[in-house]
Amino acid sequence: MNPINVDVAIVGAGTAGMGAYRAALSHTESVLLIEGGVYGTTCARVGCMPSKLLIAAADAAHHARHADPFGVRVERVSIDGMAVMERVQRERDRFVGFVLETIESFPQTNRLTEKVRFQNANTLVTQHGQLIHAKRIVIASGSTPFLPPLFKGLYTRLLTSESVFDLPTLPKSLAVFGPGAIGMELGQAMSRLGVNVKIFGMSGGIVGISDEAIRAYANETFNEEFYLDASAEVKSVTETATGVDIYFLHQDGTWKTESFDYVLAATGRTPNVAGLGLENTGLGLNKRGVPIFDRFTMQCGNSAIFIAGDANSEVPLLHEAADQGRIAGDNAGRYPDVRAGLRRTPLAIAFTEPQVVSVGLNYEQIRQLYQGRYAVGQVSFEGQGRSRVMLRNKGMLKVYAELGSGLFLGAEMFGPSAEHIGHLLAWATQKRMTVSEMLEMPFYHPVIEEGLRTALRDLNHNLNIGPETIKRCWDCGPGA
Repeated sequence: MNPINVDVAIVGAGTAGMGAYRAALSHTESVLLIEGGVYGTTCARVGCMPSKLLIAAADAAHHARHADPFGVRVERVSIDGMAVMERVQRERDRFVGFVLETIESFPQTNRLTEKVRFQNANTLVTQHGQLIHAKRIVIASGSTPFLPPLFKGLYTRLLTSESVFDLPTLPKSLAVFGPGAIGMELGQAMSRLGVNVKIFGMSGGIVGISDEAIRAYANETFNEEFYLDASAEVKSVTETATGVDIYFLHQDGTWKTESFDYVLAATGRTPNVAGLGLENTGLGLNKRGVPIFDRFTMQCGNSAIFIAGDANSEVPLLHEAADQGRIAGDNAGRYPDVRAGLRRTPLAIAFTEPQVVSVGLNYEQIRQLYQGRYAVGQVSFEGQGRSRVMLRNKGMLKVYAELGSGLFLGAEMFGPSAEHIGHLLAWATQKRMTVSEMLEMPFYHPVIEEGLRTALRDLNHNLNIGPETIKRCWDCGPGA
């Protein structure tokens, strides 16, 4: 079997891998994209898109059930679980098809479908023994769901954040472990579609919210809709002939055994690096077996190996994977001319209802870095005009800035249309705007963004820059 010789080999053809491939091609035509599994990105096949399809169905059901306060009478809401899952799968496959079209547009000579591992820092070997000699290598091998030991005895009744989308119909009951973004999105969606849902966490965290007041508000709000215990005590999870029995300490203080059709493990993801033979590269590895790398260049140590996307477990988000892939591919293509690439302002969104957003530095990071040299502004959306009009007036926003300079540092939000407000704040953070400059921007009436203005005015006052926020100010309009 003849060896393959290339300038750049890229291990993994997901979002990061495809980004690295395009970037490397701008420097050399000798690029090989290697994929050891199915084609189609995590986002399209098992992540962002199928989850949002399920959430869209759930939102339709929820709005129909809660139309009465508007004077709109919906006599009966019926959920066809099979039809819901058929649409999720049909549209998911359509999104995956777009990815496959992109892959198939790459020359066949630049693609290889094989599992590979490192023989040394410049040589990969396939499972069939073929050698690939590469001057530079990009690791973009993605990640897989992490399963804690608690689920060791589960087989047919265990779902992951990937396999859940292949269900033929909706279950009657579901126990979700992991109140992070994935677990909360899927758990709430299932609940709104008529599934009996309980969500269990172990560490007390909810969707990564660091501000204690916002986290407590979110916990109370979610518990009005379904059972959520972010600090649960679970003694056993046992598969039976008909489902799964869970023995746990209920929030009412009693130990209970409850049966569910399935358990959904939304307990995080682990980088796909264990089988790559990284021990043969000479690279320094962290405790998770991931190469130690520079987040601005994606270079592993001083080597000609780069790592991008979920494989490095830094920020498992599509836009971050795309940026990392582009940086890694650029640097692999022009190596040894390694340059720092653009890393954007951190932005994370959970598509629950209300939504959860974190922008820039969160509260815990600001407390550690600025140690009293910061101010906080906040607003409740319970009385906010547009939010009350739409009956979406649950939520809280906190914004943070540096004392003295007034530089905007970040925000955390649990509330309506947080995905849109999050983008505005991410742009402001990346442009290094001050709070005063942000308040010079236009705000229409009536919009939910007026709540953002209220929070910024509160922040500006607490920075000792602006006046105290006036309740029902004349230029804000009613309910702003």
